Amino acid sequence: FGCGLDAVTTDEVDEILKAKSRMFTLIKIDEGSNLGAVRIRIRSLIAAVKAHQRNRRRVEIKSAAYHRQVFTKEMKAKHTILAPQMSPIHFRLLQKAFQYSGFNFVILDAVDPEAVEVGLKYVNNDACYPSILVAGQMISALQSGKYDLNNVSLMITQTGGGCRATNYIGFIRRALNDAGMSHIPVISLSAQGFESNPGFKITPALLHRAMRSIMLGDLLMRVLYRTRPYEKVPGSANALYEKWNGRCQIGLKSLSNHSYHKLIRGIVRDFDNLPLVPVKKPRVGVVGEILVKFHPTANNQIVEVIEREGAECVMPDLADFLFYSFSTGIFRHEELAFPKKTERNAKIFVWFLELYRKYMKKTLRKSHRFEAPSIIYDLMKGVDDIVQLGNITGEGWFLTAEMVELIHSGCPSVACVQPFACLPNHVTGKGMIKELRRRYPGANIAAIDYDPGSSEVNQLNRLKLLLSNAPVGRHPDEEDDGMIHSPDGKVVKGEIRLADGAMSLEDSEPVAEHLRPVAVAGGQI
Repeated sequence: FGCGLDAVTTDEVDEILKAKSRMFTLIKIDEGSNLGAVRIRIRSLIAAVKAHQRNRRRVEIKSAAYHRQVFTKEMKAKHTILAPQMSPIHFRLLQKAFQYSGFNFVILDAVDPEAVEVGLKYVNNDACYPSILVAGQMISALQSGKYDLNNVSLMITQTGGGCRATNYIGFIRRALNDAGMSHIPVISLSAQGFESNPGFKITPALLHRAMRSIMLGDLLMRVLYRTRPYEKVPGSANALYEKWNGRCQIGLKSLSNHSYHKLIRGIVRDFDNLPLVPVKKPRVGVVGEILVKFHPTANNQIVEVIEREGAECVMPDLADFLFYSFSTGIFRHEELAFPKKTERNAKIFVWFLELYRKYMKKTLRKSHRFEAPSIIYDLMKGVDDIVQLGNITGEGWFLTAEMVELIHSGCPSVACVQPFACLPNHVTGKGMIKELRRRYPGANIAAIDYDPGSSEVNQLNRLKLLLSNAPVGRHPDEEDDGMIHSPDGKVVKGEIRLADGAMSLEDSEPVAEHLRPVAVAGGQI
């Protein structure tokens, strides 16, 4: 029970047996199963087999093989390529990167409850929540009537690891077949090049724009989430984000470093000067399975909830997942006897990706309010004695590393979000919480499960419990002496004390905020 990979293998076994008119019975057993129910299932199977033998009839043998639809060169000019949503901030830019590179590329909008129901209809319900969400979103879009089914293709990433996420493409193709749309091509986007599609090639220009999209998305997310909870004028942070998001979309058309660096400088400069209130708030990090972590529908708007409850959300960069994926080759060579070139290629890929955020890190270090991201090698060192770096299924050791990094950076409150029954997260997520609490006594970590049938009330209660124990974090304008230095020259000492029993900084019971004026450029307040 709870083995997500069984969702893949049982689907295949079911197809093979049905093609030859054979019966398939699935029995799930764990330490808490009632063996009486298992006996009933087996007796029912035996009775059905005997009845089938008595009514023996000629069976037409059908092949269970799936014939993949290839995305051809002719399709590139005619087809609209649909891709699922994951992180709106990043994917708005990625959409432009593909469009500027010659593809009619569309990122689907946020998922609605109807799409989740479609996913449950066409995907094995033992598959993880992200699989159901992604497949449901795609099938729902195709059934909406908005797209010409003879001139549309789908695209999905494929990591090649042992996680169920590797099998997104299989779930989608099976769903298309069951929905009567098996003629629609599904393009696999993978670094390993698992499948060949003559109509889709990753050109240097596309790769260049895609990498910049991810880095700019990370930068926008970093500065927006850092300042929005403290904005002096409500809506000003979002307005500034929309301004720079629009400029980034236009700027991606150019391949020059000058325009890229100009965008980075402008974003950091404007958010560095955004007027903020001198109020300290708790900081809460969000880590976990990549889609649930970034997708607002999958995590029930966790960023919005955290900010509404009077805290600041800290979201690690999306690019770090790419660094983690490429860096696994180092361990493979050192511990698993992979050839030397595996390690060399891993380090080259990490170096290559770092080129795209080198200037961003340099600019962030010079800024007043923001911190630069750490290099992947520092994250590896941070967990080397906690979890084996050979844990590379799903988020693997990287999930633990993100929690350690957040704690070290002054954000000890962490929400670990994951799909229900996500086995990799049981090891490197939930399984590491006890050890992290032992090593870091101030660590405040809560694991929150998400599933189509999960109770939103339970999720909200766990999040509120986490927030109620969250210590006050560092203000964006706070210096090492604890004083808040605003861009207009004012210097104040901001102190916050949550009222007894308060779950939020905005509870009806007033929060005592003592703002003691210290000095102002040119005079006393």
